[in-house]
Amino acid sequence: MGFLESAPFLHRYLPYIAATACIGVIILFLLKHFFTGLNDSSEQHLKGEKDTRKNEDFENIFLDSSRNLERSFLPGEDEEDYKHLPYLFERYSENIMIDRSRKFYEEMNKRRSVRFFSSDPVPLEVIENIIKTAGTSPSGAHTEPWTFVVIGNPELKAKIREIVEFEEEINYRKRMGQKWVQDLAMLRLNCEKPYLETAPYLILIFKQVHGFQQDGGKKVHYYNEISVSIAAGFLLLAIQNAGLVTVTTTPLNAGPALRTLLNRPTNEKVLLLLPVGYAASDATVPDLHRKPLKDIMILEN
Repeated sequence: MGFLESAPFLHRYLPYIAATACIGVIILFLLKHFFTGLNDSSEQHLKGEKDTRKNEDFENIFLDSSRNLERSFLPGEDEEDYKHLPYLFERYSENIMIDRSRKFYEEMNKRRSVRFFSSDPVPLEVIENIIKTAGTSPSGAHTEPWTFVVIGNPELKAKIREIVEFEEEINYRKRMGQKWVQDLAMLRLNCEKPYLETAPYLILIFKQVHGFQQDGGKKVHYYNEISVSIAAGFLLLAIQNAGLVTVTTTPLNAGPALRTLLNRPTNEKVLLLLPVGYAASDATVPDLHRKPLKDIMILEN
């Protein structure tokens, strides 16, 4: 006789007991899954609260720093706001405005990038007036983040040429890429820069990435590269207006060596290098044409 046959109760109710046990296992599984998910949610919630607190802490730190930065540039008890003065100007008639603007355009339209210079000397006062004109350029929060280093010393010009040509040779061979080199070759350009010695003056334009306050702390120079670029535009117009020529060169990768050579501080970075002087009597320029007005101006009236 088997075990079940000797126990009529188990034999009769075994299917019900088995079904109840299965249901219990399923209920236990569901309860475990529920509480596990609840714990995970709690942990994520706590983690989210921690992350939120971290973000809030960061925002508070950022806001405090911003307020401190603003306070460092706002007038203190012993300082005053810039006072405002009446703006004095002369209003021209429409005919005079049209005539002046046309003549100025015609003069500026003669400007070309020239790489062939005469070694004839240029009055220093002309260079000084050109630099002063560049200094009238607008700048972010009137920080005037520019330095114009004028080089007339022949030995220094030779060293500058050596530095620039050394880096330029590497640029042409490795850094610039075949397409860039081909585009320059169409203009008959290469890594040699003899005009850096021939031109009577070189003007190196440095951007000041920041300034210094009286206590030695850093002073923010807002939009320093844009500001200095605008000043460079003023400089180009002043050079043309004075009857001189130049070519805008960007001494790629030569900036640190030039800054060291000229003993400039670390907050200054080379932006442009301009040779300035008279055009050589046999100077030539590429036969290029500028875009017409319809291609550069959009009028919405």
